[in-house]
Amino acid sequence: MMMRALTAALLVMATPVLAVELGDDGLHKPDWLRETFKDLREDLSEANAEDKRLLVMVEQRGCIYCTEMHEQVFPDPAIDALIRDHYFVVQMNLFGDVDVTDFDGTVLPEKDMAVRWGVVFTPTLIFLPEEVAEGATASEAAVVSMPGAFGKATTEALLTWVNDHGYESGEHFQKFLAERIDPQD
Repeated sequence: MMMRALTAALLVMATPVLAVELGDDGLHKPDWLRETFKDLREDLSEANAEDKRLLVMVEQRGCIYCTEMHEQVFPDPAIDALIRDHYFVVQMNLFGDVDVTDFDGTVLPEKDMAVRWGVVFTPTLIFLPEEVAEGATASEAAVVSMPGAFGKATTEALLTWVNDHGYESGEHFQKFLAERIDPQD
């Protein structure tokens, strides 16, 4: 009896509790992602209508860092709540062929748009302002881009800093982060 209980407990611990479903493109598909036509002008308009920030998430199939973010960071209750409450998230595939319309009207497949924006690492999170100047690209308009996987504290701080417009006050994100992180952690 004791051995069965121990085996069951080990199986539960070995199974990822919050595994995120993969789509046909091999990318993680949390339920807070938005299915859109990937016209960033329309996406920004929808985000604004919902009083949310537009966030473009660039990922790729087999990305171990994307998996880490989707399985260990994004499911954190505080981070999940920040995303759901404050962000309109559109996913792009670094090597995908789906057409994306940039703010300046340029239409390119995801893989070519990623090159245009200078995205070279996944995941890359591109945070957009509520208004984008006419003729600007997403990379030019971005208030910040986060290339790479970061831990819960950094990700939560970045989501908060962007949502609270910390970049407008001149406060550097690293200072904001340093004030939030306990050196004992």
